[in-house]
Amino acid sequence: MSDGNKLTLRDKIALFPHSPGVYRYYDASGKVIYVGKAKDLHKRVAQYFVPPERLNVKTRVLVSKIADAQFSVVDTEADALLLENNLIKQYKPRYNILLKDSKTYPWIVITNDEYPRVFLTRRVEKGRGTYFGPYSSVSHANYLLDFFRRSYPLRSCKLNITGEAILRHKFRPCLDFHIKRCRGCCIGAVSKEEYSYYINEIARLLKGGVNEIINEYERAMKQASSELRFEDALVCKERIESLRKHYSKSIISSSSGADCDVFSLVFDGQDAFGNFLRVRGGAIIQSLNLGFRMNIEEEQESVLSTFIAEIESKFGALAREVIVPFKPDVEIDGVEFRIPVKGDKFSLLGLSAKNAREYLFNTLKQKERTDPDEYRRLVLEDLKKSLGMKDLPVHIECFDNSNIQGTNPVASCVVFRDGVPSKADYRKFKIKTVVGANDFASMKEVVNRRYSRMLAEHPDDLPQLIVIDGGEGQLKFASEALAELGILDRLMVIGLAKRMELVIRLNDPVPLFLDRNSHALKVLMHIRDEAHRFGITFHRSLRSKEQVRSILREIKGVGEQTEQRLLMHYGSVSRIASASVEDLSEMVSRPLAERILSTLNPELPLEEE
Repeated sequence: MSDGNKLTLRDKIALFPHSPGVYRYYDASGKVIYVGKAKDLHKRVAQYFVPPERLNVKTRVLVSKIADAQFSVVDTEADALLLENNLIKQYKPRYNILLKDSKTYPWIVITNDEYPRVFLTRRVEKGRGTYFGPYSSVSHANYLLDFFRRSYPLRSCKLNITGEAILRHKFRPCLDFHIKRCRGCCIGAVSKEEYSYYINEIARLLKGGVNEIINEYERAMKQASSELRFEDALVCKERIESLRKHYSKSIISSSSGADCDVFSLVFDGQDAFGNFLRVRGGAIIQSLNLGFRMNIEEEQESVLSTFIAEIESKFGALAREVIVPFKPDVEIDGVEFRIPVKGDKFSLLGLSAKNAREYLFNTLKQKERTDPDEYRRLVLEDLKKSLGMKDLPVHIECFDNSNIQGTNPVASCVVFRDGVPSKADYRKFKIKTVVGANDFASMKEVVNRRYSRMLAEHPDDLPQLIVIDGGEGQLKFASEALAELGILDRLMVIGLAKRMELVIRLNDPVPLFLDRNSHALKVLMHIRDEAHRFGITFHRSLRSKEQVRSILREIKGVGEQTEQRLLMHYGSVSRIASASVEDLSEMVSRPLAERILSTLNPELPLEEE
């Protein structure tokens, strides 16, 4: 352990050895704020104390808080990994990768009693028995227990059954014995050897030895049949069918029959989501999802090492073969890390990655309900990362044109702030300078009008992202308007094509394909659809008004107010046409009433006064 409080921090670090180990950073109050591992302690720690401009923002903050540093030397990188994991759990440093999932997962335990019990527990007690798990799904663990109880005559009681107690006839059989769910351990109706056979078979099943046990029963069934012991053969057949049914429901098999562990990771901003699969005998017997929060910039390889250490602490030693999407930054004796490119193991890696992505999406959905502000932040972070933006797009605007064969051309602008619609900021435009159906010129006019006024009234409220509903043409004309206003370099403008939901960027000949399940694409589609809805609603309103206007407003003496008053009263033009002169005269003057009716009903003669 390092010492020397009289030395400066840099002097202490200069004395760190070139050995594998774990280092700890302390703040001025003596609290551990970061724990890290290294192949070479001296080189790794020195990387933090370089000119500030070479560090990212979060790492600079960490370095500014360091008041002291200490180290512990270990023999191997694997030892360093495990020690780091233990120290992180002990100190919970502020700037470390922190495990987000604090749940206690259940285990299946086989006790060390003379007649062992098999049950579910969340507490691991040393010396109590053999533990299998943990299981990320409680329902799956309960399914296994139910299968064992239906297939094997296990005791369910909590009695302390010993040979001495049986000889003394201390216990009486319960209902399970009478309905043949238990062989009667408490009264000595089943030998220890026979009961141990059931327990050993359950342990083999939990370890993934299903195929091996099925093969043994098949051999026993054939032998019993050849010896004309058909009842015994039937018992073996039923046991095989039961095991195969369980096998198909509870585990997934591969043809390789190999033992391996599989890790995968997906990243979302400051968070990482991992999935672990344990494969034994070619069958997936365990699966676990974990989430991690990265409080400073961490390499993917380091996050994977942390994930591996956490799994090792939960599940015990890893298999000799570990399947990973990329190599971790640690080597473990007796463990080979492999990155498959095809075959069953590649499929297993794909399945694990799918589970990690689903865990990510499920976590975001939960956040949407429980913490909508955090959910929206994560979505905007995803959008920022997907588009390669410098700033978080907290203010987004989207434009859409709407017309039918050039008639009543309009445009809409919808505004999203912090990921939600800001309807008070919505704007609609009548196209003024463009004649006919010219979407490109219309888009340029609207963008110019929108931001000319914004620069004049609210120059500090420009959006970080502008979305144009359309392809390259609309995007080009919109960007020309922004360039003429001198603000093109102050924001990002993209086009969103409807056909393939392609994201089109300026000066990029290759469109950006976003995952259709990604939250980045979903938020862009939501904004685009909202702009279309707002624009088409305005267009239909104008078109409807124009149709009515062509009939009533062309009559001499009928202005906008008279038109509205008549339509409010009668409800439609057809009802106005069917009204009598006397009725209509109550709303307008009699001469005007006669003029309206004669126009709407040209076959009717004017009444003489």
